[in-house]
Amino acid sequence: MRALVVDDSRAMRRIVARILTGLGYEVAEAGDGQQALEVLASGAKPDLACIDWNMPVMDGLTFVVKVRENPQWRDITLMMVTTESEHSQIVRALAAGAHEYLIKPFTPDSLREKLDLLGLLPSEVAS
Repeated sequence: MRALVVDDSRAMRRIVARILTGLGYEVAEAGDGQQALEVLASGAKPDLACIDWNMPVMDGLTFVVKVRENPQWRDITLMMVTTESEHSQIVRALAAGAHEYLIKPFTPDSLREKLDLLGLLPSEVAS
């Protein structure tokens, strides 16, 4: 399985990537929504994208909207991984097309639980 981690914090990208790699994912990274769109446009098709909300150039919510507008990317599972914790923000992200929402700070187990709920734990890990 493949994942794209979109966050302007290099440290946070590494944390999420390390967890996903440990679960069996191949991970690509992008520092903002625009870079993430360029990764997708290059032909990379992840099964999952973990997206921060607050980033320069293009924020995570705008990225979600852009991905959902493109038919070839509609089957990518989108999970917001952000400090935005207000109920209204969660509702906005889900309404825009995110499948799940994980609030920072989080534990590796909480990320794994979200992936399990989405059916995105590689089979050898899920058992």
